[in-house]
Amino acid sequence: MDGGAQALIRPFARRDVAQVLDLMRALAVFEGYIDRFQVSEADLIEHGLGPSPRFGLFVAELAGHVVGIAVHYIIPWTFDLKPTLVLKELFVAAEARGLGVGRALMTAIVEHAARIGAPRVNWLVLAGNERAKRFYESLGGQHDIMWEPWTMAPNALNDSRLD
Repeated sequence: MDGGAQALIRPFARRDVAQVLDLMRALAVFEGYIDRFQVSEADLIEHGLGPSPRFGLFVAELAGHVVGIAVHYIIPWTFDLKPTLVLKELFVAAEARGLGVGRALMTAIVEHAARIGAPRVNWLVLAGNERAKRFYESLGGQHDIMWEPWTMAPNALNDSRLD
């Protein structure tokens, strides 16, 4: 990739499906869940480009090739009756790292948040991903020390010993 090129950031389109799926798979490998990865091209089309999209996605394009993605969704309102924009996935292909692609994608996310009136963008970072943490801090992101992530499988309540 050309170190002097500037990435074109734009909304996800039908022509991007195969390349976006490749990047999602690369992220799944990086984060260690490729064995559970189930997203298909049809899923991206239906849930991202269909009549009622369940997520938004910005792509970063360099020389006609998609090299980065920022997947997001909206929590319509919370305590302040304003939406929260959630960054679900940010990933840049290895060959495009260090070229400003991640920063450009985050800029698109923040601008989108402003357009929809969201006073905040929330995201999670893989615990051991120190490079990502430094990147987000360099942009003004802050670790939220008030909240801890929790999860529960749907069948966990049935299996629990809560009485």
